[in-house]
Amino acid sequence: MKKVNLFFITMMLCAAVQAQNKLTVNVDLGEHTISRHIYGHFAEHLGHCIYGGFRVGEDSPIPNTRGIRNDVVKALRDIGIPNLRWPGGCFADEYHWMDGIGPRSERPKMVNTHWGGVVEDNSFGTHEFLDLCEQLGCEPYICGNLGSGTVEEMSKWVEYITFDGESPMASLRKKNGREKPWKVTFWGVGNENWGCGGNMTADFYADQYRRYAVYCRNYGENRLYRIAGGANDFDYNWTETLMKNAGARMQGLSLHYYTVPRTWNDKGSATQFDEAEYFTTIEKTCRMEELISRHSTIMDRYDPQKRIGLVPDEWGTWYNVEPGTNPGFLFQQNTMRDAIVAGINLNIFNAHCDRVKIANIAQAVNVLQSVILTDREKMVLTPTYWVFWLYRVHQDATMLPVALSCNRYELNGRGMDAVSVSASKDAAGRIHITLVNIDPNRAQTVEGELRGVVAENVTGKILTSAKLNGCNTFESPNTIAVQDFRDARLSKGSLSVQLPARSVVMLEIE
Repeated sequence: MKKVNLFFITMMLCAAVQAQNKLTVNVDLGEHTISRHIYGHFAEHLGHCIYGGFRVGEDSPIPNTRGIRNDVVKALRDIGIPNLRWPGGCFADEYHWMDGIGPRSERPKMVNTHWGGVVEDNSFGTHEFLDLCEQLGCEPYICGNLGSGTVEEMSKWVEYITFDGESPMASLRKKNGREKPWKVTFWGVGNENWGCGGNMTADFYADQYRRYAVYCRNYGENRLYRIAGGANDFDYNWTETLMKNAGARMQGLSLHYYTVPRTWNDKGSATQFDEAEYFTTIEKTCRMEELISRHSTIMDRYDPQKRIGLVPDEWGTWYNVEPGTNPGFLFQQNTMRDAIVAGINLNIFNAHCDRVKIANIAQAVNVLQSVILTDREKMVLTPTYWVFWLYRVHQDATMLPVALSCNRYELNGRGMDAVSVSASKDAAGRIHITLVNIDPNRAQTVEGELRGVVAENVTGKILTSAKLNGCNTFESPNTIAVQDFRDARLSKGSLSVQLPARSVVMLEIE
C-alpha cells in the first residue's frame, strides 16, 4: 500500500513539474504602437489626492516647488507618467473653472458635494494644474463640465488655455500671470453623464456632446483630442448610440470599469481577504478583456479605420475605505493583489493598442488604487506603483503579437488562465515581455519561442510578496519592491522562465 501511494505521489509530482505554459512571441509581426498614454493617471478633487497628495502649499515644510511636493513629482516622473486627468471624475461636472483662477485669496469657496461634503477653496485651479503637469513632464487631460456647466463656459476655458492672440480670455490669462498659452490636447467633454454627470440618456448626451464639441475649438497649432463620455462598464447600448449619433465629432470615447470584489454596498476590505475573494477579484478584473473586445467591436462598425480611440480613463480596484477614515475620501491600502490587477489590466490594454489609445488608473495619490500614498511628510510607493515602473518599457513600443496556452488557476469549481502576458519591441530593438502569475499558490514554468529574431541575452525584474495581502506602510515602506529576476534562460532561441507564485515579471531580451 505504501508503494502504491508513493508511486501515485511520484507521478503527480512529475506531472506538476512537466505541466508547462507555452508562449510564442511573434517578433517579426509587430504592427501597432502601444501608446504611452495607456499608462496615464487620474487626479480628482477627492479626499487627499490634490490637497496633501500633490499640493502642500508654498509655505509647507515639505520640500515643494510652487506648492507642489517634490517627492511625489519625482516618483511619478520615474515611472514616465504620460498624462494626468483632472479635475474629475464626478467633481468635474460641478466644477466651474473661473472659480479657480486669479489671486487665491479672492477665489470663492464651494462645497464638494460628491466627496465628503468638505469645503473646496479652489486654491488648486487651472494654473496650478498646468504647472503640475509641466513639473511632471506630462500632458494635461482636462475634463470639462457638461453636467452643470454651459457651452459658453467650456468654450471659454479652451480659449483661456490655448488661444495665442487678442481676446477677452487670452487677456484674462495674461492678467493672471501666463503670457503664452499652454498646449492641451486631451479634452473630456463631460464625465459619467449617465450618472453623476447629469443622469442623462445616451440619446440626450449624444446631442449635448455634439453641441459642446462644436465650441471646443482648435486655436493656432493646438489640436484638441475630444473625448466623449463613454459607457459604464457593460452598457453597450451607450457605445452604440454615441458612435452612431456623435462619432464624427469625437476623437476618443471613454469607458469606466472598476474591479469590485463583492457588491457596491459592501465592496470588501483592501487587506483582509481570503483566497476565494482574491479569486473573485481577479475573475472580475479579467472581464476587462470582454469589455474592451465588445465595445471595440461596436466601434469597428462605425469606425473601421480605428480613428477614434477607446479610452478607459477610470479603472482599478475599489474597496471599502480604511477603518477610521472619511467614507467620502475613498482611501484604501494597496497590496500584492492590486499589483496583479494592475499587471493584468495593462497587459490587456497593450494587446488592444490598435483601439485603446489612452487609459487612466484611478487614482494617482491617496484615492482608490493609488500608486502613491502620503501622510504629511511621509510618502509610500505602493505595489501598483512598482508595476507601472516595470511596465514603463512598453510606452511607445511596438506591440508584439503573442500566443499563450497555459495552465489553469482553479478554485471551487471555477477557473481562469494562470498567466497573463504582453510583449513589445522598443526603438532600440530590445524585446520586453511582462508576465503575471495569477496563481497565488503555484509557480509556473513558461516555455517560449521567439519567432523572427536571434536573441542572445535575457535579464529581468520581479515584483512579488510572501503574502497576497502584503503591502507597504508608512512604518515599513519597502516591504514590497522590485528585485532582480534570474530565473529566465535563453537557449537557441528558446526562452524558459520560472514564475514564482503571485508575481509580476518583466523580461528584457536582446
